[in-house]
Amino acid sequence: MYSFPIEYVEPVFRPPSEAKSLILPVTNGCSWNQCTFCEMYTQPQKKFRARKPDDIRRDIARAAEAFESVPRVFLADGDAMVLPTRRLLEILADLKQAFPGLRRVSSYCLPRNLARKSVEELVELREAGLGILYVGMESGDDEVLRRINKGETWESTRSALKKIKQAGLTSSVMVLNGLGGEVLSRQHAINTATLCNETQPDYLSTLVVSFPQGEERFRAGFGDDFVPLSQQGLFEEIRVFLEHLELDSTIFRSDHASNYLVLKGTLGRDKQRLLGEVDLAIRDPGAAPLRAEWMRGL
Repeated sequence: MYSFPIEYVEPVFRPPSEAKSLILPVTNGCSWNQCTFCEMYTQPQKKFRARKPDDIRRDIARAAEAFESVPRVFLADGDAMVLPTRRLLEILADLKQAFPGLRRVSSYCLPRNLARKSVEELVELREAGLGILYVGMESGDDEVLRRINKGETWESTRSALKKIKQAGLTSSVMVLNGLGGEVLSRQHAINTATLCNETQPDYLSTLVVSFPQGEERFRAGFGDDFVPLSQQGLFEEIRVFLEHLELDSTIFRSDHASNYLVLKGTLGRDKQRLLGEVDLAIRDPGAAPLRAEWMRGL
């Protein structure tokens, strides 16, 4: 009977673009884990802890025995970058030795964890094999960030993304469409676009905020004035966001399963085309290629 070489603490999450990567857990859960919109690591078994070095080395060794080639590795769980640079360098060295054909290592990244790392440390990590950091910006509006208990600000996220760029690492930024509800929709869209303009991420994606376990936890932090955006409201918000983006060469994707309208392009080259596709969805939803409700999900 086949047994996978790594024993995971379920559930395990990774970005869509890491579907073919070996997922190597170096921490369990998320060191912050207080964002009211996020339910990824709320189960008791996902309580945060850094994994023991010997356990990580054992998993790497077992994976090396099981797989002929591993070109990509994703460091799980919620924010491997909380580990000290020394530990991350050790893990990257062990991966390089075990997998000679390894081309890329990636990780989720909380901006707060880069406040404790210098640009020089990030350069060391890049030279050791780290390639992409996935940053959950969620919003560039400080009021929205406060209401969702993100533990970040416009400035803390800007600083982290600037460090990533200065170190020569690739940044992939995620934004949540609808996070501010009706009352904060416009400022959420505009201030998030402003933060993206300031930091010029390599990749930018939008997801629609959703609450599969109910809205109670989110509303408790956000306030009684939270009114979810309708489908039309989501389209109008994404239009404001796109309209205010001034990006040079960012690959943009709004194709996650949570999105009604799939958008793909490079900004700013494809800005007008993308705006036209959103305008069609606003003006005539029946004529737009929208994802059916039953096809949507996390």
